[in-house]
Amino acid sequence: MKISVERTGGIAAMTRVWTVDARSKTAINQWEPIVEACPWDAVPRTPRAAAEHFAGSQPDRFIYSIRAGDRRAALPERAVTGPWRVLVDRTRAAAQESGAGQGTPALDSRE
Repeated sequence: MKISVERTGGIAAMTRVWTVDARSKTAINQWEPIVEACPWDAVPRTPRAAAEHFAGSQPDRFIYSIRAGDRRAALPERAVTGPWRVLVDRTRAAAQESGAGQGTPALDSRE
């Protein structure tokens, strides 16, 4: 299962991507409960839909586009709470630990 978190926006309007590729049974068993805890059907799938859904979003804040296998979600920074925060933080930490996503620019993402 491939998991990626793309963070866009902010004052500098920079894009960062963190990716984890959980292939082993151990890795899948570790990541699956984190992914399953997120309410995928309750949130928009694209940044544009997120902007419409979360009208009144604060300017210069981050937007997170999250993928896990076939699942997609897009959330403004203020909505990345609970299980979403766990998934985003763990993906970022795991990618940075493995060297596979040190806040790499989107053009250099590992897709």
